[in-house]
Amino acid sequence: MTHRSDAVGLVLARPARMLGHEPFFGELIAGIEEVLATDDRSLLLHVVPTLDAEIAAYRRWAAGQMVDAVVVVNVVDDDPRIPVLAELGIPAVVVGGPRTGMVFSNVWIDDAQVSRDTVDYLVGLGHDRLARVSGPKALLHTRWRNDAFLERCAATGVEGVIVEGDYTEDSGKAAARLLLGRRGAPSAIVFDNDVMALAALAVAAEMGIEVPARLSLLAWDDSALCRLSNPPLSAMTLDVHGMGQQVGTCVLNTLADGPVRAHQATMQRLSARASTARPA
Repeated sequence: MTHRSDAVGLVLARPARMLGHEPFFGELIAGIEEVLATDDRSLLLHVVPTLDAEIAAYRRWAAGQMVDAVVVVNVVDDDPRIPVLAELGIPAVVVGGPRTGMVFSNVWIDDAQVSRDTVDYLVGLGHDRLARVSGPKALLHTRWRNDAFLERCAATGVEGVIVEGDYTEDSGKAAARLLLGRRGAPSAIVFDNDVMALAALAVAAEMGIEVPARLSLLAWDDSALCRLSNPPLSAMTLDVHGMGQQVGTCVLNTLADGPVRAHQATMQRLSARASTARPA
C-alpha cells in the first residue's frame, strides 16, 4: 500500500456497551496510541457486532485506502480474518494468537502458564474445589486457559469445573449463582475478567456467602475496579498499557518493512488481596 493515511485500524467485534465497562481495551488502546503518535499516526477504532462485519470493515478500508495497517485482537481457531488481510495486502499485527506459525507479527501472552499459576496459588492456600468462569470458548486464549486449568487441577488432585461466560456483568452473576447454588460448591472461583468477578462478589453478598471466609474470588485483567472493591479482589496483573506500547512498536516496525516476529508480553503476576484466603 503506497498511499499513507496516517491511520492504523482496530476493529472490535463485541457489544459497544461493553467498552465502557472493560478497562482492558482502554489501557491497550492508550498504549498503542502513545507509540503511534511518535510517528504522527492515530488509531481508528471501529466497533462491530460480528467477525463477518469486521471482515467487511477491512474490505472497505482497503478499497478506500483508509488505514496503513490494522491491529487484530481476540483470535479464534482458523481465524478467517488473517487470510483476508493477507489477500487485501493490509499489514497487520495480532494481539494474542499462537506463538508460532503466524503470517503477521504478534504480541502473545503465555495464557496457559498463567492459568496454571492461578491453580497453584489456590491449591497452595488449601482449596480443593475450584471453578473457572471463562470468556467465550471460541477464543484461542480461552481454550488455552481452560485446558491448562483442567490439566493442573488433575495433576494436583483437586476438583475443577468450568462455566462459560461472555465478560459481562450478567454472565458473571449467572455463573456465580449456578456454581454456588449446587451441592459441593467450589470454595474458590477464577474469573476471566474483572467485571465478572465483581458481579460474583455481589452475588456472594446476596447469598450470604462471606468472601474470603467461605469463598475465594480471583480475577484476570487487574484494574482499579479490583483494587477499590470491598474486599479488594485478588487478580492476575498484566501491564496492559505496556503491552499496547509493544503492539504499537510492532505496527511501526511492520510499516517499516521489519521482519515478522512473535513478541512475548511481560508475564502476568499474581496480586494477592483480601478476596482470597485459606478455606474455612
